[in-house]
Amino acid sequence: MKVRIVIVGMIVIAAVAGIALYYLQEYAYYVDVPADQVAGVQLVSVSTGAPEPIVFENFKAIDSDSAPVRFRACFQTPTSLATLTETFKIYEAPVPLNAPRWFDCFDAQTIGADLESGTAVAFLAQENVTYGVDRVAAIYPDGRGVEWNQINECGAVVFNGDPAPEGCPPPPEGLQ
Repeated sequence: MKVRIVIVGMIVIAAVAGIALYYLQEYAYYVDVPADQVAGVQLVSVSTGAPEPIVFENFKAIDSDSAPVRFRACFQTPTSLATLTETFKIYEAPVPLNAPRWFDCFDAQTIGADLESGTAVAFLAQENVTYGVDRVAAIYPDGRGVEWNQINECGAVVFNGDPAPEGCPPPPEGLQ
C-alpha cells in the first residue's frame, strides 16, 4: 500500500511539473508589445545604413524579458515588395524562430519555407537590437510581414565564450 502511495505521489508531482513547464514556456513570460514601444516597423536603408520606418498597419507583437530572441511581430504594409527590395538591406541568413502556438499569425516553419522558396523576402530591420541579436523582417508580396529577433554572427561566437571576431563591435563587459 505504501508503495502505491509513493508511486501515485510521484505521478502527481511529475504531472504538475509538466504542466508548469508547459505554461512557463508558452505563456508566462510573454507580454503584448504596442508598436510605439518598438519604434514601429523599421528596415535598414541601403543608402544610409540606418533603420527607417515603413508604413504599416495591423501590428501585433509579443516579447519577453527572459531572452533577447523572444520578440515576434506580425503586420501589414501597403509598400510594394519591389520598392522595399530596392530601398532596404536584404538579410542574408534568416532563420525564423518558433513562436508560442497561441501567437497564430507567426508560423516559423511556413515562414522559413517561404523564405527558402523566394515567396517572402527577409530584410534587416535593426542590427544589434541588443549585442549579438538582429531584428529581421520577412515580407510577402501581398504586404503581410513578420519580425523576429535572431542571433547574428558576432553573437554566436561571443555567446559561446570566444572573443569577438574581426569586424564585430566589442562585446559588453558581462560577455567578455
